[in-house]
Amino acid sequence: MIRILVLDQANGQIAETVHSDTAMLCVDKAWEEGDRIEIMSDPGSHLIVKMDVALPEGEIYLPHGKMSWPIPQGEHRLAYAPGAFEGKRHIITARTMSGEELSAVRDLARNPADLRGETDFYPHCTANVETRNESVFAARNVIDGLRFNTSHGEWPYESWGIGARTDAWCKIDFGREIVARRMALTLRADFPHDAYWVAGHAVDSNGEEMAFSLEKTGERQWIDLGGRRVRWLRLERMVKSDDPSAFPSLRAWEVYGTEGQED
Repeated sequence: MIRILVLDQANGQIAETVHSDTAMLCVDKAWEEGDRIEIMSDPGSHLIVKMDVALPEGEIYLPHGKMSWPIPQGEHRLAYAPGAFEGKRHIITARTMSGEELSAVRDLARNPADLRGETDFYPHCTANVETRNESVFAARNVIDGLRFNTSHGEWPYESWGIGARTDAWCKIDFGREIVARRMALTLRADFPHDAYWVAGHAVDSNGEEMAFSLEKTGERQWIDLGGRRVRWLRLERMVKSDDPSAFPSLRAWEVYGTEGQED
């Protein structure tokens, strides 16, 4: 059973729908500050959700059976497509993933619905720094499913910016154990505005770490993870190139693998 509930700032109910496996809700109102969406299902559910007509579908995992999603407002909307969350009619959908989808090798990091700050759904991306605390440089941008990287700033060029910090790290929490086979890093490549990283380390939830090298390219750079079972991965100790620019940035981080119970 899937329930979609829309509430206002005072917890007043705006709209609701319930369905056994595919819930679809149309809301006729302009979003206001404090409005939020809640999606509920069984604990441990894997769902495909679409939070706005302008957002792509994405997979989420609900360890506690609930997803609370404040509607992005103000500056936060700059990291989304123009027109997202605007107007007086909105659609929200959520469906149960099939067994075939769950057993497939896929990008387990991808989550267009990820939000900044604490969340109760996964995957979730966080960092110890985001340039000027702006939404277009937030960690969640690297798992939004887009790889446009020849510029910087507003959608579709949002990225993770490190504010020139040398101790910057970025972490993806999957919310459960997965089998990570390989990952792809897409650097922001707005050269010569951007610098790039020449090396870094990937640390996992088991305490294992792996050094890797990177090149000056806007293409995906693949790193073999060897099928390790992890709950989270963290990029750290990133080494900047000797370019005059102080702005290396990550546009996309993909992690391909399967659910933890898969051999």
